[in-house]
Amino acid sequence: MDFRADIIIEYAPFLLEGTLLTVGLTIAGILIGTVLGLLVGLGKISRNKLIAFPFISYITFFRGTPLLVQILIVHFGLVPLFTGGTNAIAAGIIALSLNASAYIAEIFRAGIQSIDKGQMEAARSLGMNHIQAMRYIILPQAFKRMIPPLGNEFIVLIKDSSLVSVIAAPELMYWGRAMGAQYFRVWEPYLTAAFIYLLLTLSLSFFLNRLERRFVTE
Repeated sequence: MDFRADIIIEYAPFLLEGTLLTVGLTIAGILIGTVLGLLVGLGKISRNKLIAFPFISYITFFRGTPLLVQILIVHFGLVPLFTGGTNAIAAGIIALSLNASAYIAEIFRAGIQSIDKGQMEAARSLGMNHIQAMRYIILPQAFKRMIPPLGNEFIVLIKDSSLVSVIAAPELMYWGRAMGAQYFRVWEPYLTAAFIYLLLTLSLSFFLNRLERRFVTE
């Protein structure tokens, strides 16, 4: 098996550009997905079934359907509905965020419900309202327990961002496929892409492990 490093060098600027977009898509998905996931998770644990129902339906849909299908629906349906045209990067961010938020919502729900109910009762007895008790008492304790599953979801999001290449968003996998199509090669483009994804996931894992140890020792 011959391995042509020259085509990797030729595509290096494009792979770098794609890697930066992959990181950008991931960061946007993490930020938007976390905020939305918190809101959806809080909505799901509402005691009012009418309020909880749409949030439960949201989670069921996005966890029960393939991310690839969601990307295509957003790109060819949702984005044109509001903008009149397609935008691969915007569609990628929206689809990744919506999908991630459904999983993050379940992480928040599980983390919040793992805290003893006496904590909420104690906070309320001190004069805090429900929102204050959540903000200052429940969520800080729950967050420590949520770091490992949140970290796993963020790592999955890095890898799932590769699916955005099917709508021609010029991220890492897009340029890997372009390299393979131009030279009719397999090993060079896909091994290179795999190696870069591995570096990204290992870097994020290292950061999350440091963050987890910091919170555990506090």
